[in-house]
Amino acid sequence: MVTFRLDPAVVGAFPETLIAVVTATGLRGREEWTGTAAAVAELERELAEGAWQPADETDPRIEAWHTAYRSFGTNPRRVRPSVDALGRRLAKKGALPRVNPAVDSYNVVSVRHGLPAGAFDLDHVTGEVAIRPADGSESFTPLGEPDSVEHPRPGEIVYADTTGILTRHWNHRDAHRTRVTEDSTHVAFVLETLHATRDGRLLTAAAEELRKLLARHADRTAVDHLSAERPRVTV
Repeated sequence: MVTFRLDPAVVGAFPETLIAVVTATGLRGREEWTGTAAAVAELERELAEGAWQPADETDPRIEAWHTAYRSFGTNPRRVRPSVDALGRRLAKKGALPRVNPAVDSYNVVSVRHGLPAGAFDLDHVTGEVAIRPADGSESFTPLGEPDSVEHPRPGEIVYADTTGILTRHWNHRDAHRTRVTEDSTHVAFVLETLHATRDGRLLTAAAEELRKLLARHADRTAVDHLSAERPRVTV
């Protein structure tokens, strides 16, 4: 089991933070995920027909992340929140990237609801996962760059375990070590908002949508929430 912890410093700076942790155990990533394929195809069809557009930086959901990024020294137009970058790519290309079924599942839910999302292979996590400010000494190896090492700036919000950094700039980019592949069987997916009062119901609905996509291909799924009132959950 792995504990996720919302650091007091993050709660103090962003008191309405709400994070849904969707856990899938016994995940079968090499099956055909027809539900996910259909969800992606439907979203792309709606975009092509003009019935739906991804949220951009003028949307309050994205604007809030831009403001947060600036507060810890990150330029959000050069280093974009994940949902912002994904939505811009979708609007430009007309299609979501196809990575693997689990990743495709959280991508489609993320961009449809305008909420940042990510995932961690829990079999490669060490100790607890803390959402906290970096101290600048930690190491981060970006997804897809196993020979690269970066160091976050002090104060940058990160996900971190006892070995190193799992995401930089809160939700901009994931680490290579805990990447989700077709062979990952125990995975925690996260969906995030900085405005629980405004977006809490949206996040709850998105987490349940993701859980249902995963449940068809997992032995067990569950949803937990991190907030100022409940800053620690074990999954």
